[in-house]
Amino acid sequence: MAAARTIWRTIAIGAGAFVGLAALLVGTAFWLDARYPPVLDRYLDRSAIVLDRDGQLLRAFTASDGTWRLKATVDDVSPLYLALLQAYEDKRFRRHLGIDPLSTARAFGQMVRHGGVVSGASTLTMQAVRLLEPRPRTFGSKLIEMARALQLEAHYSKDEILGIYLTLAPFGGNLEGVRAASLAYFGKEPKLLTPGEAALLVALPQSPTRLRPDRFPQAARHARDRVLMRIAAAGALDPLAAREATEQPTPATRQPLPFRAPHLAERLLAENRGQEVLRSTIDGRLQAGLEELADRSLRGLDASSNLAAVVVENATGRVVGYLGSGTFFEERRDGQMDLARAVRSPGSALKPFIYGMGFEDRIILPETVVLDLPMRFGDYAPTNFDPGYSGEVSVREALQRSLNIPAVQMLDHVGPARFAARLRQAGAPLRFDDPTVLPSLAVALGGGGTTLLDLVRLYAGIARGGVLPDLVWRADAPPSGQDGPHILDASAAWYVTDILASAPPPVAMADPGLMRDGRRIAFKTGTSYGFRDAWAIGFDAEHTIGVWVGRPDGSPSPDRFGRNTAAPLLFRAFALLPPPARDVVGPAPSGTPVVRAEDLPPRLKRLASGPVSLAPLPALAGLEPLSIAFPADGAAVERPRDGDRFASLSLVAIGGRRPFLWMVDGRPIPSSPLKRDTDWTPPGPGAAQITVIDATGATATARVWLR
Repeated sequence: MAAARTIWRTIAIGAGAFVGLAALLVGTAFWLDARYPPVLDRYLDRSAIVLDRDGQLLRAFTASDGTWRLKATVDDVSPLYLALLQAYEDKRFRRHLGIDPLSTARAFGQMVRHGGVVSGASTLTMQAVRLLEPRPRTFGSKLIEMARALQLEAHYSKDEILGIYLTLAPFGGNLEGVRAASLAYFGKEPKLLTPGEAALLVALPQSPTRLRPDRFPQAARHARDRVLMRIAAAGALDPLAAREATEQPTPATRQPLPFRAPHLAERLLAENRGQEVLRSTIDGRLQAGLEELADRSLRGLDASSNLAAVVVENATGRVVGYLGSGTFFEERRDGQMDLARAVRSPGSALKPFIYGMGFEDRIILPETVVLDLPMRFGDYAPTNFDPGYSGEVSVREALQRSLNIPAVQMLDHVGPARFAARLRQAGAPLRFDDPTVLPSLAVALGGGGTTLLDLVRLYAGIARGGVLPDLVWRADAPPSGQDGPHILDASAAWYVTDILASAPPPVAMADPGLMRDGRRIAFKTGTSYGFRDAWAIGFDAEHTIGVWVGRPDGSPSPDRFGRNTAAPLLFRAFALLPPPARDVVGPAPSGTPVVRAEDLPPRLKRLASGPVSLAPLPALAGLEPLSIAFPADGAAVERPRDGDRFASLSLVAIGGRRPFLWMVDGRPIPSSPLKRDTDWTPPGPGAAQITVIDATGATATARVWLR
C-alpha cells in the first residue's frame, strides 16, 4: 500500500514537474514572442506604385534601399507559379507548422551518411524568415530561423507567409519579389506566366546572381529545365507541357519597368506620402497613345523644343491623359520639367473668355459688327498677328480668325481688372512678372502668364455650360459635380462653343481625314509674343484636350505658332479617343437669343468704339493678290543639278497674307509658314504643279516643266 502511494506520489510530482516545465516553456515562448516580435521592416519597405484607372501599373518607385520591391500576394500571381513553387521548394507547406519534420530528418540523415549537406530542409516559411532577417549561414542561425518560422506560423496565415516570400525573394541585381522579376524579365504581370517562365522564376532565388538570365543564359536555362523535369516527374506538371517549356528561350535582356505618366506619378507620390498604392484616373491605353504621338512629334521639332498635353473628361473632371513633357530623360529638352504646370504666356488662348464676358454683359451677340482697324487705346496700339486689317467683321469672325484689335476692344469694354478677377475667382489667376501692376489691355494678347492645366480646366468649363470642374487625379476621389464656380453663364458658354466649333481648320492643320468619325471640335489656338509658345485647346462633347509646344527655357521659335504646330497635335490626340455620343454644340439654353445679323436690335448691331481713337492706317503691305513670282506659270526650267541629283529649286510668292502653305502636285512640302519663299528638291524631270495657299484660303498656281 505504501509502495503504491509512493508510486502515485512520484507520478504526481513528475506530472506536476512536466506541467510546470511546459507552463514555463509556454510562458517563456509567449514572453519571447512579445519581447521579440516578427521583424517585418524589410517586407514593409516596398516600392510605391501608381496605377491607371483599370489597375494596370503606370510607374513604380524603388524602395528606400534602391531595390525594386513590389508587393505581391497569392492573388497577384498565377496558380501555376504557386503550384510549381510549392512542389519544388516545400511540397508539405500547407500541412506543417513552419518546420517540416520529414524534410529535417531526411536532411540530417543524408548529412550523417555523406559527411556534409546534401539537401536542405528549409521550408518556405523558413526562407521567408531568412529574407526578413538575413543572417550568416551557421547552425545557430538555422536554429533561430526554425524558431522564427514557428513564430511566423503562429501569427500569420499560410497565404500571408507566402506573400512575404513572393515580395522579398531575390531575382538578381536590384530585383526582389516575383512581381518585379516578372515585369523586368518578361514584361508582364506574374498572373500571366507560362510554365517555362514560372519555372525560371522558381529557380532564380536559389542563386540569383549566378542564374541571372540576362547575364548567364545557359545557367539560367539549365536551372529552369531542372525545375521543369523534377516537377513533371512528381506529377505536378504535364510532361508534354514541361518538354515544350524547355524549348523556349530565356529572356536575353532585362526590361525597364512600366514608366508612363512619370510627371503625374511623381506628383501623386509627393502629395500622398506613405501610401504604397495610388490608383490614378489615367486611361492607360490613351496614355500610351499620347506618349507614342509625342515621340513622333518631337522628331519634327528642334532639339531644344518640347511639348505637353492634358486630357480631361468633361462630365467628371477626371484627368485621363497627362504629358508633363514629350520625353522624360532628354536633358537638352528639359524633359523632367512638368511643362503642363509651367507658367507661360497664353497668346490668344484667353480670347474666348473675353468675348464670353461680353456675351454675359449683353453688349454683343455673335453677329454683332466690330471694327478691325488700327486703334489706339491711350498709349497702347495693338496690331494683328497677320499684316493688314479687315474693317467691319462680326464677333463670330473676329473670334474664329483670332483678330487682335476686336479682342482688345472687347476687353476694353469688359475691363481688364474685372476679367483678371474672374479668372482669379475661377482658380486660374493670371501671373505677372510684377504682381503689383494692375492688369492691362495687353492681357487679351497674352500679357499675363497661365498654365496648360489652368487653360484645359477653363475650356472644360465652357464645355460644361460654363461650370468649371475640379480636376480629379485619383480614381478613389469623387467626380467633379455641377456645383462648381462658373467661368461663364450658360448662354455665353453656348455662344463661344458654337463659334469655336464652326471655325475652319487652319491651312496647316492636321489631315482632314483625321476626324473621319464626323465629330466636331470646338478649338482655339494661341501664339505668344516672339513665337515662344504655341497652344491649341479644344473640346468635344465628352473631352477637353490642351496642347503646348515650345522651348522650356522660353526662347523664341520664329516658325512656330499654334495653328501649324500645336493644332495638328490636338486633332491627332482627339483621334485617339472614341467618338462622342453627341455633337459638341447642343441645343441653345433656355432664354438664349439666336438672332441673324439682319434681325439684331439696333444696340447690338455694332459694338460702340468707346474712348479709343483710330490710328493712321498703315500701308497694307502683303495684301495685294497672291501670286507666284518664281517659277513663272508655264515656264520650262532647266534641270538644276547637284552631282547626280536635282538641286533645290527656290519657290517665291508675292502678295497674300501669312502663313503660307506650299504644295507640289497636291502634296504639302516642308516650308516656313511665315516666309514667302521656300526650297523644293524635284524628284526628277517632268511636269510639276506648284501651289501656294495663304491664311485667307487664296491660292496661286504655277505649272512648270523641269528639263
